Amino acid sequence: MKLLDYAKSPSPWKEKGYTLPLYDRAAVAEATQKAPSWIHFGAGNIFRAFPAALAQRLLNTGEYDRGIVVCESFDGEIIEKAYRPYDNLSLLVTLKADGSIDKEVIGSVTASYLAEGGDWAAVKEMFASPSLQMASFTITEKGYSLRGASGSYIPDVQEDIDHPAAQPKSLMGKLTALLLHRYACGVLPIAMASMDNCSHNGDKLKAAILEIAQKWQEAGHAPQAFVDYLNDPQKVSFPWSMIDKITPRPDAKVLEMLKEDGFEDTDLIITQKHTYTSPFVNAEQAQYLVIEDHFPAGRPPLEKAGVLFADRETVDKVEKMKVCTCLNPLHTSLAVFGCLLGFETICQEMADPDLLAMVKRLGYVEGMPVVVDPGIIRPKDFIDEVVNIRLPNPFMPDTPQRIATDTSQKLSIRFGQTIQAYQKRADLNLDGLKVIPLVFAGWCRYIMGIDDNGSTFTPSPDPLLDSVQKSLNGVSLGSAIVPGKTLKPILSDERIFGVDLYAAGLADKVEKLFQEMIAGPGAVRKMLHQTVQG
Repeated sequence: MKLLDYAKSPSPWKEKGYTLPLYDRAAVAEATQKAPSWIHFGAGNIFRAFPAALAQRLLNTGEYDRGIVVCESFDGEIIEKAYRPYDNLSLLVTLKADGSIDKEVIGSVTASYLAEGGDWAAVKEMFASPSLQMASFTITEKGYSLRGASGSYIPDVQEDIDHPAAQPKSLMGKLTALLLHRYACGVLPIAMASMDNCSHNGDKLKAAILEIAQKWQEAGHAPQAFVDYLNDPQKVSFPWSMIDKITPRPDAKVLEMLKEDGFEDTDLIITQKHTYTSPFVNAEQAQYLVIEDHFPAGRPPLEKAGVLFADRETVDKVEKMKVCTCLNPLHTSLAVFGCLLGFETICQEMADPDLLAMVKRLGYVEGMPVVVDPGIIRPKDFIDEVVNIRLPNPFMPDTPQRIATDTSQKLSIRFGQTIQAYQKRADLNLDGLKVIPLVFAGWCRYIMGIDDNGSTFTPSPDPLLDSVQKSLNGVSLGSAIVPGKTLKPILSDERIFGVDLYAAGLADKVEKLFQEMIAGPGAVRKMLHQTVQG
């Protein structure tokens, strides 16, 4: 059973429980080629498991007649090794909490491009097409950054600003160039719809593109009218969204289940940039996508595939509910302590009494008081599903190491906004926070790269890892820190925590917790237990 052969002999697939595309894929590809409506940037697992599956749902029901074109700008090996050898097909494996799985061949991706080289002309051609309605993005939060840790422009961005080329180097430079091309082809409208897991994602995308465009305008490389075009929401919109679906790396257990079926396309692909992918994607069943309904060129009828469309205020409430309270902070806390305590999966952590108590207090006690009910999803229902079904799912092979990636970029949103809300409310007291300071101290302990047994480990990639580790030079298990000095470069950094923890009155508590956690082997577990069970 190979992906490329499913249409030639569908019977074995159906007999073994595989759901196949119900549409004429060749006809969809032809319609998409003639009048493309949707291009997506970011060819990773979340795209294949969610937006691509949404498009397939519309195609299966006859609600839409065109697919998605995907474009990868960061890791070209994904396209070269996981898309093109399989004619852009993939297998979505949905892992349910009851142990059952759904298996669906996804065929909605009709073309896959690299945002460079010989593919660049095809991407430009799409942006010149009046039929193009939206470009969507799952490029991770750091994908929108123009500057590095030093505050200076990333070299590729600086090159794009200083020397605009026919084919820019940075993704934000490329998007600015594509929009300039679309402007030149008739001031054509489009929605630039970020679907990344970060706060006010549309604003992040707009800010990056607009900054480059303004630099080009100031240097005479683009007209002021182009900047006006980007600022006109009736021409170019940057809707906010909230996305939620866990898509771990391809799991060996899933691979074995597929092999038992006779499915042969199970190669695990690890690229030179350390992307983990495969012809199949494993993902949880739960999924949410709420998008601000602002599409000046129209859009596919995604509401018929389960997407919730709302105004910006409602999207903001849903996003804050999830990112600041009901899921992301819980994930980050489990990531930090899971790495320190030697756990291999999130579901294993949820069976640990101390860690379960930690996430329950974090969500229900410390976070819930500042959540605003968005109206379309009840916060209590959402967090109940997270704590009782999603995170404990024993068939979800998600790892704390994966979630710990880029933690320095996540803390300010996942915890800082809660602290700021406490500061503004007379009825809430920061002194009552126990788990949030514990997570901050745990992260400082984590970046030492020494687990609770005293063994070294490699922290997950993080753009600020080198700089924060330098602040801990000389700190080891059994050593003593100097209050107000040793951790100050870290705890006072508003970029990391959203607030200066000294000014907020939380640094002293974090320092004391950190000091206890470096007392020796077993100190992390001891401090965790005392904090959440005491």
